[in-house]
Order: sequence, then C-alpha cells, then structure tokens
Amino acid sequence: RWICPGLREGGETLCAGSLLLSFTPSHMLFSVFAGGQQGNVQPFSDEDSSIETLSHCSSLSERTSAAEEAGETEEMAQEDFQYKLKVYIDSTVDKSAKTRQGALDGLKTAMATKILYEFISERRMTITDSIERCLKKGKGVEQCAAASLACLLCIQLGSGIESEEVFKTLKPVFKTILNDGAANIQARQACATSLGLCTLVAEDDIMVSLAIKALCFESLFTHSYIREDGSRPSVNPQTTQLHTNALLSWALLLTICTGSHIRVIAQKHLSKLPRLLENDNVNMRIAAGETIALLFELIRDVDPEFDYDDWEPLCEQLNALATDCNKHRAKTDKRKQRSVFRDVLKAVEEGDFQSETIRFATERMVIDSWVKKRTYDAFREFVGSGMNYHLQANEFIRDVFELGPPMLIDSAALKAMKSSRLERHLYNAAAFKARTKARNKFRDKRVDVGEF
Repeated sequence: RWICPGLREGGETLCAGSLLLSFTPSHMLFSVFAGGQQGNVQPFSDEDSSIETLSHCSSLSERTSAAEEAGETEEMAQEDFQYKLKVYIDSTVDKSAKTRQGALDGLKTAMATKILYEFISERRMTITDSIERCLKKGKGVEQCAAASLACLLCIQLGSGIESEEVFKTLKPVFKTILNDGAANIQARQACATSLGLCTLVAEDDIMVSLAIKALCFESLFTHSYIREDGSRPSVNPQTTQLHTNALLSWALLLTICTGSHIRVIAQKHLSKLPRLLENDNVNMRIAAGETIALLFELIRDVDPEFDYDDWEPLCEQLNALATDCNKHRAKTDKRKQRSVFRDVLKAVEEGDFQSETIRFATERMVIDSWVKKRTYDAFREFVGSGMNYHLQANEFIRDVFELGPPMLIDSAALKAMKSSRLERHLYNAAAFKARTKARNKFRDKRVDVGEF
C-alpha cells in the first residue's frame, strides 16, 4: 500500500499490487521506489503484458515466412530448370543444325554440373534416340557433342541395366563412325574417346570389352608405330590425334582386365609401345609414356617378379625424354613432356608413383596409382569443372573411386567448417615463410661452384 497509496485496502486491490511487482521491470520499480508517495503510478494493464509476447511471435513468424519463401523460390527455380531441360530435349530433333547444337551443349552443361538421375532415367530412351539421330545425321561438331553427351548420360545413370540399354543402342553407331575412314575426323576422335568410357561404365561382359579394345582401338593406334626398319608412317596431325585418343581408351580398358589378360597384353604390346615414344606429336609421346607406366604397374601387381628384357634401353629412352632440350620443340611442350616422363621413369625403374590429393567439400581423395590417374582423367575429360561435385554427390563415381556413400552436409555446417579469410591468410604466410627458409639453404651465392 505504501508503494501505491491511492489503492484501497482489499483483496482485489492487493492482487493488482502484487501483479505490479511481478511484471514491472527492475528499472521501472527503481523509479517507483524513488518517487515515494508523490510518484504517479498507473495500474498494470493486459495491453502492456502482451507487448513482449507479440514481439516474439512476430519475429518467429518472420523467420517462418522467410523459410517458406526460400523453399518456394528453390522449388520454382527447380521447375524452371527442368522446363529448360525439356526444351533442350525437344530441340535436339529440330531442323536447324544450330538449334540442335545449342540443345546438345545445354544438356551437356546440365549433366556435367548437376545430379539429374530421376529426371534423366524417365527420359533416357528419348535422349538416347536424339543422340543416335545426331550421330548418324549430324556433321562434325554436332557429332562430337552427341558423343560427349552419350558419356555424360551413362555417368548419370551409373553402372546398371539403364546404362546398358543406352550403350547397346549407341555402340554400333560408335563403331561404325570410328572404323569409317571417310567419316569426319573430329567425329572419329570423339567416338574413340566416348566408346572407351561408355564401355567402362555400361558394358558388363568383360569379353565384349576386350573385343572392343582389340578390334577398335588396337587397329588404330598401332598404325603410328615406328616400323622396325626405322621408317616413320606418314600420318597427318589429325589422324595422330585419333590414334592418341584410341590409345588412351585402350589404356582405360586395361584397368578392368583380369590378371591372365594382362599377362597376354604385356607380352604382346610392351615391346612395341616404346616405338610410339619417337612420335613427333607430344600428346602421343605423353600418352604412350603413361600407358607404359600403367602396363608396368598392372603386370607387377600380377607378377611381382616380372622381368622386362629391354629394360635398360627403355629407361635410357625415357630418361632422354625426361631431359629433352631440343630447340625445334616448343617450350610448353618440352616442359609438359619433361614433367610427365620424370614420373614415368620413376614408375618403370622403381615402381613409384607421385601421389596427388584431390580435395572436394570436406573430403579428400588420394590418387596413388596409374590406374586411378587414368580413370580420373577419363571422367574429368567429360565432366570438366563439375568433377569435384560429382565426386561429392555421384554414387557411381564414388563407388568407382571407393569413396563410400555420399556424405550429407548442409550448407550451414559446411560454412561453419570452412576457415575464415584471416586464418587462410595466416596459414599461407606461415607456409611461405617456412618454404623460403628451406630454399634459402640452397641459395647461398657465396659458395664456390667447385665445392658442390
């Protein structure tokens, strides 16, 4: 009563006073106590008590509405994206070659950057028919785009009945174009690469894979062998690139061969492959060197005591390519060649491999063998910049590289695990300082040359 002198004595009035003490904030109570009997205090009202509750409800409703709007926006974006894909699929049978080319490129970009299994599996035969039509009736660039799209389609579908049906339809077309000497050379190059990867992904019968490897690919790249009398075959650069693609696809199929087949292949080709190292084309030389390293790795896994008769001449040849300084070759070609053949020489001499770490999201994959490198390079050639995304989310590719099922991490957790810009800067600065100190030990210019 002495806090609120104007109130009458009674149960109702005292109850109001107790409510005043219960709900009034501390700073307001202080002002009331300080005022004494002269303080003009208003009785507590229901309107005042609901202000804080209303503020909490309004903020909660704002967050809920924002989440709903984000979900609706994402759903609308997904619908728009699928609508564009449907338009691309319909446009692959357009009369205009330019429209068909644009549609194929659009589908390639979508499949390389996103996982579209559900959408594609429902329309796989329609897409397959479009690819077959473009391969048969298209020309040059359109055939190349269709061949690449076939590989991306198999990568999306994975290894199973669906991709087998796709490959069963397209395999005869690939082989016809590849073996047709009058066909467009760029289309033949694309078919050589696509046939190899589609066989790896979709072909379940190992004997069919071996037949494709022998009949389609060996019959091509063996034409680039330097003859036993030392004469070089007269092959133009475009045809050499075709033979290079055939050799790389042949090497890709080596990775799935059984041990008995590896023995036969090594006995037949290991003495002939070094002839490709004398080719004038740098891409062919590099492909031949990597294939030799791959074959040595495979045969040593099968037979650790494997002994190659011409081992010393081969090492001398690889060492010459690893230290090549011919002036008539471009600097970029020589730099690339030396880098590759240093690793190839280590593989042949010591059985060693320069491992490489691929980081994607919160995971990492170590490429620690020539088998893994050849497989990774084959997939990356088609997926391109989307390779890290496929390593993270594509179940088939994760199964190929033995990464296990995809890890489900939301964007908030991923952002929390990512280091800040300042932390990355400090880490890079410390690494730079340590690297500089280590290198300065070998940069003392006062040491006489004769002391080395």
